Amino acid sequence: MTRRLAEVAKKVGVSEATVSRVLNGKPGVSEGTRQAVLSALDVLGYERPTQLRGERARLVGLVLPELQNPIFPAFAEVIGGALAQLGLTPVLCTQTKGGVSEADYVALLLQQQVSGVVFAGGLYAQADAPHEHYRLLADRNIPVVLVNAAIEHLGFPGVSCDDAVAVEQAWRHLASLGHERIGLVLGPGDHVPSARKLAAARAVGELPDEFVARAIFSIEGGHAAAARLIDRGVTGIICASDPLALGAVRAARRKGLGVPSQISVVGYDDSAFMNCTEPPLTTVRQPIEAMGRAAVELLNAQVGGAAVPAEELLFEPELVVRGSTGQAPRD
Repeated sequence: MTRRLAEVAKKVGVSEATVSRVLNGKPGVSEGTRQAVLSALDVLGYERPTQLRGERARLVGLVLPELQNPIFPAFAEVIGGALAQLGLTPVLCTQTKGGVSEADYVALLLQQQVSGVVFAGGLYAQADAPHEHYRLLADRNIPVVLVNAAIEHLGFPGVSCDDAVAVEQAWRHLASLGHERIGLVLGPGDHVPSARKLAAARAVGELPDEFVARAIFSIEGGHAAAARLIDRGVTGIICASDPLALGAVRAARRKGLGVPSQISVVGYDDSAFMNCTEPPLTTVRQPIEAMGRAAVELLNAQVGGAAVPAEELLFEPELVVRGSTGQAPRD
């Protein structure tokens, strides 16, 4: 019991005495704090006291495209914790190949009468993907927030890391090290964040078409795409995710090239363990904590009935220089 009180108190950010008052039905606790404590019980897997089980938690869908890329569990942790502090219970919906689709999850969440939905990566970022399920949410007036760049005209507020600034930071870093043949490993052609990165790269430097390679977002995809760029003579590679960058490092090594002595690689996200790779990965950090909390604030405002403009809040990334970038090799 003591351990449960301590865990719930830490999750919500209140004292153990406050948690005890909620669990025992005592007065002197605000309704918001009370709901936050009950939601924390649900999130941590504890049963509610018998007298409180009849109260249904306020549910919020948290839809993620995958969990293999560490950036998505990181967003889930921040967003889930922020929701619990507001008395909202996150329902994690993760897609798997051949499994439940994003549209299926939306239908399921609507059946559960959720208070809102946060999408952290998904089909809204792909121009050629189906988007009917987003219109369904809009038609039902379900509060929705999107994390990172989306196609236009969906009508939802969003929080995004500034893709243009991220590429500018990475490009100027490589250029300062003497790299003149810089290539990009991006997602599919209809992927909006990748399109923003490509436009920014072309604005800041010289980028021939053959120095742009497309890939699926995985280590294997990064390996294949980077191998093509290396064969075309690039010495610096900017990648649209950290797993793509790890694939690029592997591609260089498979070709017998040193990183960073012959090929420099920059990732994107600064997801977990990127400082533990060999070499530690230079990458552009997304401000996950600030973005996740902003997404929850936007959602909670809508849940409370406030009018939230369908605008995109842009957050500044940060270049983190580690060991995968170095001086350009001398010809």
